Amino acid sequence: MTDQRRAKIEAVLANRQPDLTVLAEHLHKPRNLSAIVRTCDAVGINEVHAVPGEEGLAIHWKTSQGAEKWMKVRAHEDLSSACSFLRSSGFQLVAAHLSESAADYRDLDYTVPTALVVGTELFGVSEQALALADQQVRIPMKGMTQSLNVSVACAVVLYEAMRQREIAGMYGRLRLDRATLDPQRFEWLHPIVARYCRERNLDYPELDDAGEIIGELPRGIS
Repeated sequence: MTDQRRAKIEAVLANRQPDLTVLAEHLHKPRNLSAIVRTCDAVGINEVHAVPGEEGLAIHWKTSQGAEKWMKVRAHEDLSSACSFLRSSGFQLVAAHLSESAADYRDLDYTVPTALVVGTELFGVSEQALALADQQVRIPMKGMTQSLNVSVACAVVLYEAMRQREIAGMYGRLRLDRATLDPQRFEWLHPIVARYCRERNLDYPELDDAGEIIGELPRGIS
């Protein structure tokens, strides 16, 4: 691995936002989920949550541009369990929904732990999701169409969240806990060794501060 590649990985890890995420509810089109994953990586989200749609959690590489290699997508059995998991982790649940009671998306504080809930391409966020959400936000529309594509709407809101978080100084410093950072850093820096260890249920070797392996390599790796 080149020094430039290593520096890029360390910089991306330093920008990851463990307390910002998306919950995708029953998206039917894999391309939309793929586009959302790509946007999440771009704004520093580390893990996306999803209640799978009819085609499961299929990701289209051409749409995601390989972002799924750097993103974790956690599947939940149903919406209720997904929302319970996020709420117990300290997230506010914000539903992107066009309604009179929804606030302008720019008026919300995204510097607090936030999970943006997005719904199906045709019907939007479900009534159950709206009932479970703490807040609804909308994107003002000036034309004849009533809404944006779900992946586009998600991107608009997430970039506002990134703007606020940049002002608050939440980027450029490690915010992942060690239990998340250490294995993720190893997997990104040493993917071949990491895969070998996972396949054999082995612990990852120790790394030094520069990301070099200093622990004993597993047998079969040289």
